[in-house]
Amino acid sequence: MDGVRAEEAESGGAQDRYGSVAYDTALSTLLAVAVYVVVKGSVDGLRQWRARISLLVVGSGPVGLTAALVAVRSGKVLKLTVLDERTRSALLCRPQQIALDPRSVRFLLSLGVDFDNMEGCWHNEHFFTRIGVFQEYLLSVLEQKKQKVDVRVHLGTKFTDEYLRRIPSGERPQVIVVADGSCGDSCSVLGISSEYIVESCHAYGANATIERLDQRQVPTPEIRAHSLYFDLSAYGIDAAKEQRNSSQTSAKPGFHLKIYGTFRNRYMALACTSADSKMLRFLCHTANSSKCRLQIAQIMKNIFHQSFNAYKTDIEPRVSELTLHRMQCSRRIFEIMLSHRRISAAYIEGDNVAVTVEGEAARMLNFDTVSPEQLAQERADIMSEHSVVH
Repeated sequence: MDGVRAEEAESGGAQDRYGSVAYDTALSTLLAVAVYVVVKGSVDGLRQWRARISLLVVGSGPVGLTAALVAVRSGKVLKLTVLDERTRSALLCRPQQIALDPRSVRFLLSLGVDFDNMEGCWHNEHFFTRIGVFQEYLLSVLEQKKQKVDVRVHLGTKFTDEYLRRIPSGERPQVIVVADGSCGDSCSVLGISSEYIVESCHAYGANATIERLDQRQVPTPEIRAHSLYFDLSAYGIDAAKEQRNSSQTSAKPGFHLKIYGTFRNRYMALACTSADSKMLRFLCHTANSSKCRLQIAQIMKNIFHQSFNAYKTDIEPRVSELTLHRMQCSRRIFEIMLSHRRISAAYIEGDNVAVTVEGEAARMLNFDTVSPEQLAQERADIMSEHSVVH
């Protein structure tokens, strides 16, 4: 009996020793894994922190501010500087209106833009607001990001060679986003070619604007009308007859009209894709005599005048003969052209700086409509997925 008990005691002691060893081994393994995870996370975090870059955005329009917001959200920017030669008052008092389609709205929502706290209106899932309101909101969002990123906004400051020279060598940006518009000269400062490629959009158009000081700066949805034909029979052009004759073969498409902007600042865009109608050839004609040029200019003003009164909203006043002098419009129909820079991205090897040119600084139309802003927003969407700072 004593021998059996001794064997059982010895067996129990061995099991306890094995259990203790297994426990110690498991604990050591868990501790080693925990240390590895902590060290790796710290090293990766340090590496990511050291990999963060300094970014300079030239231009605080919708494209520039959206690019800045994308950079902040990426978590890969250590210092962000936004530069614009316009003062804050000049920047935010712009009367133009911006339209955002559903794709742009979703993109901006992902960046934290709260449309419920922005003055504007919705129509068919599109959002319309004054461009100054949109810029002011994005500036306020960037101001709120100063706790995470070193954000500096310098308005009333022009981007020049002198500005670059004043930046200490250790603080110079690694990435520069040029978004200073079609009239900006930042690309020339950086030595980027100013050569443009000009392409036809295979369309013809004209623009008009009217400012009514007695109306409020209230954003409005776009108004669109299609297949418009104008009565120029007094000038020997019967659009209705031409349309009936062409219906036997291929009907000539009419004009497309867009009315947009605030109630105070109304804008109109007229476009047509056909180039072989008598009406379009007449309105595109570059007359040699001043009398003919004045005649075509007056016809254009009458077309915009009648079109606006026919398709305006019910709650806004008509344009009368007394207020017609406030309307400014194209003096004739012109071919719509798209210009885009031959070089829109560059790497300055000596300074180790990557440059990307965005918005109207890279692409622009000679035709005013809401679409160029939309094009820019879509480009910003692409930047968020493929840019250096993402």
